[in-house]
Amino acid sequence: MADMYASLRSNVGTLGQILGETIRTNLDDAFLEKIEQIRQLAKSSRQGDEAAREEMLKLLTALPDNELVPFAKAFNQFLNLANIAEQFHTISRNCDELVCVPDPVEQLLGRILSSNIDQEKMLDCLNNLDIDLVLTAHPTEISRRTLIQKYSSVIDILAALENPQLTEREKKQQHLRLRQLIAQIWHTNEIRNERPTPVDEARWGLSTIEVSLWQAIPDFLRQLNEQVEERTGKQLPTDIAPVRFSSWMGGDRDGNPFVTAKVTQEVLDRNRHTAARLYLKDIVVLVNELSVEEANEELLEYTNNSLEPYRDVLKDLRLKLRNTVDYLNERLEGHKPEVDLNSIIWHESDLKEPLLMLYKSLTDSGMSLIANGLLLDILRRLACFGIHMLKLDIRQDAERHSDVIAELTRYLGMGDFNHWDESEKQAFLLRELTGKRPLIPSNWQPSDDVAEVVSTCRLIATQPSQALGSYVISMASKPSDVLAVLLLLKETGCPHPMRVVPLFETLDDLNNASGCMSELFAIDWYRGYTKGHQEVMIGYSDSAKDAGVMAAAWAQYHAQEELVEISRKAEVKLTLFHGRGGTIGRGGGPAHEAILSQPPSSVDGRIRVTEQGEMIRFKFGLPKLAVQSLALYTSAVMEATLLPPPAPKPEWRACMQKLAEESVDAYRSIVRDEPDFVAYFRAATPEVELGKLPLGSRPAKRRVDGGIESLRAIPWIFAWSQNRLMLPAWLGAGEALQAASDRGEMELLQEMEQDWPFFKTRISMLEMVYAKAEPNLAKYYETCLVPENLHHLGAALRTRLATGIKAVLELTQSNALMEHTPWNRESVTLRNPYIDPLNFVQAELLARTRKEEEASTNVELALMLTIAGVAAGMRNTG
Repeated sequence: MADMYASLRSNVGTLGQILGETIRTNLDDAFLEKIEQIRQLAKSSRQGDEAAREEMLKLLTALPDNELVPFAKAFNQFLNLANIAEQFHTISRNCDELVCVPDPVEQLLGRILSSNIDQEKMLDCLNNLDIDLVLTAHPTEISRRTLIQKYSSVIDILAALENPQLTEREKKQQHLRLRQLIAQIWHTNEIRNERPTPVDEARWGLSTIEVSLWQAIPDFLRQLNEQVEERTGKQLPTDIAPVRFSSWMGGDRDGNPFVTAKVTQEVLDRNRHTAARLYLKDIVVLVNELSVEEANEELLEYTNNSLEPYRDVLKDLRLKLRNTVDYLNERLEGHKPEVDLNSIIWHESDLKEPLLMLYKSLTDSGMSLIANGLLLDILRRLACFGIHMLKLDIRQDAERHSDVIAELTRYLGMGDFNHWDESEKQAFLLRELTGKRPLIPSNWQPSDDVAEVVSTCRLIATQPSQALGSYVISMASKPSDVLAVLLLLKETGCPHPMRVVPLFETLDDLNNASGCMSELFAIDWYRGYTKGHQEVMIGYSDSAKDAGVMAAAWAQYHAQEELVEISRKAEVKLTLFHGRGGTIGRGGGPAHEAILSQPPSSVDGRIRVTEQGEMIRFKFGLPKLAVQSLALYTSAVMEATLLPPPAPKPEWRACMQKLAEESVDAYRSIVRDEPDFVAYFRAATPEVELGKLPLGSRPAKRRVDGGIESLRAIPWIFAWSQNRLMLPAWLGAGEALQAASDRGEMELLQEMEQDWPFFKTRISMLEMVYAKAEPNLAKYYETCLVPENLHHLGAALRTRLATGIKAVLELTQSNALMEHTPWNRESVTLRNPYIDPLNFVQAELLARTRKEEEASTNVELALMLTIAGVAAGMRNTG
């Protein structure tokens, strides 16, 4: 394995060396030597050298105020540069999140076509794939956009330096540029001065498309076409779009008071503006390229036998796109311009039909080679992004909708909707949904919160259906939660049937999901509304926070199985929407393994998945990286559809059920029942201090006065990853595995891990989390920050962690964690000597800021930098 990672280590070493030279130039040799000494001591400390650990702590605690910021900055930036080297290694050596592999689509096509699945079935599956990746806001994306752009440039140079044809002079120039970039990075403030707005977050998402996905989509489809053609002799359709993109940025108002109808309107305009601007750039290039004369009859007739028929059509599109950009600029500036819709691109067909006419003319005239260049790329982009770029989902909490109906029923003298039982609610909602008269009086003046929900529904009614995705209902639990939204959409004049999607999040709601949907499917009116297609969202974050990862995972699996079965009986096509976060504790982990571990028949060519936080950058931030991620998703969904995993054996189910029950008891015995837990959590982690970091636009809590239960899953997990205990990602799971082992079920567990993808993935994720957990560091935080009377709880948690590690090692029959995933192990090993010192300093700074009434600016900034650095080092923080 050493050779496989030699180039990774070499690049990490090169970038680290240049960073060191930059620090020396800006500070002095003595400071750089101190940093290097701390790094070496951290390395030795990792190998069990207690004297090295003591020496390192002595140096860290003696750091004067004026050295705190450069120290944190140095280690923070090294970790960011290590991430860059790893991203480049991923691209250049074709690695996914766990191991270096050949192209997943190529491998899969070979396996499918050598199995008993015929070619037509495979092509049919590929042509009908519907993978929707939903980009969600970035409350864990630490890095500023200006730094991200510099990191991308560093990757470009690493790629250039691998070119064996470079002359010595060219190499020198590339190294000079590398030094310039790292100097710019060093002199840029890593911490934002202000918290981003929802519009900022939406612009961030659009920039990912502009700098990466816009190129990656046609690149990926060209690669896919070559692979299919090579094996089947057939071409993919011009409008194939196996992967599409949606967004929650600017549409997700659950617990975010800053996402208003006005903000959503602006984001919808920005999405469309970006699309028009990017298509315009493409068309400008195409005007120059398509200077050919020969055309088919249709095009010649359309252009009155023009000498340059292709250019005539393209020049007309160019003008319309310019008009579209100008019109949307005015809207974004707050004006309400009048416009002739015939003069702009307002429907997808306005762009698609002329381009298809040109494509057909070129192929009819024997110029397929030209047709399949940039023109085909634009058609493929149009199939993926449309003219709205990202379909915007709307998300709101179920309670907010019932509050609207309740305020309305009280105003109309009909009683209080919120006090009715479920059957009364359903009867009322269905009566109004099927009735002809309006329910909302024109002179009604609702409260501010209610008015905002109604304004959002009115806005939805004014949008083309292609601009919007799903209306997601957080904390849904009953049929009335869905019917209430449908009634609000009807009452505000929504002309198209929007997908209304219940999100089942807590353990109880997951367990009752199939019951809720069965009731809905039994309603004739509702069945008619769905037109035979239902989307259901499965929550990973809140279910894990509620019940722990093991019980949540089993509840998610079981809920999906039941939903698949009731949908089959109701003859409804089901799309499951997986609400994953970046971390294991929020359903994160390698996408390929996650999809293949779903229940049989639950994918069936269709899936929606959230992509959140810094994981968007790690998966899609660079075109080549994005092509790999698109290939992983496509191959996984095809495999889950055509070669589904086996259904679990009855004895596996019984064992898993027992594990789930024991794990939820073990988890809740700490999180809910331990009286000292909240006090320990707030003392031992930087949970309070995280609120000061200007990360996402959304508040950290759903309710300001709430406790752990109201804390969002992201800060909950982020805080525990900072002190390196990683508690939400393992608590309860290891204890349940150990109990099963004590009952003599280890052989059964090993069979499950070997033959059941669901269980194998769970254990693999658990192993990764255990490898990242550092009980000694967590203990150091405790020593510095936690009152002595609470130390008993820390000791108990570390004992549970050790129990879990022992159980997983016994189960996987390994001597060390991640023995079978060397790529991940290498990644963790590379970072540890840089993360550890940041953790030690963070604990010291937390202790200092909590004692002082007002911390100095240096201390505050250094603390923020340590948080950013640990997040960069841990990678999947939120």
